[in-house]
Amino acid sequence: MKGEPVKYEYQTSLRWTGEKKGILSCEDKPDIMVACPPEFGGHPGIWSPEDIFLASVEICTMTTLLWFTNKENLTLKSYSSEASGTVKMHGGMFQFSSITVKMRIGISSEDDRARVEKMLKKAERACLITNSIQTVVHIESEIVVG
Repeated sequence: MKGEPVKYEYQTSLRWTGEKKGILSCEDKPDIMVACPPEFGGHPGIWSPEDIFLASVEICTMTTLLWFTNKENLTLKSYSSEASGTVKMHGGMFQFSSITVKMRIGISSEDDRARVEKMLKKAERACLITNSIQTVVHIESEIVVG
């Protein structure tokens, strides 16, 4: 209907499998084994909510940048990133106090640098996940030609 705001809905399901572990499911996607992290009495080697939270910021940053570069007909040669997050006690509760996404972006020529920097600023402002959280997210980029 005209005039209605855009709205998307997402759904997951989680089934406890014992101890502090479970299986996270989403229709038409592979299941993910999840657990409480070792520092909270959980299990090593299994994705934790903290891992997935951090990955959500990193993935959204990449996909938002790719959306803008595609919209502007700008082709990247490569993209890779690493994300790190710091959890601290705040007001008697643990929370992510900061997240840093460090990305390395490959471009074809120096002429593309200013356009990529512009797209990075747009992506940083438009990322759905970072707009949905209180944690401060720092974006650091290295743009390389070749």
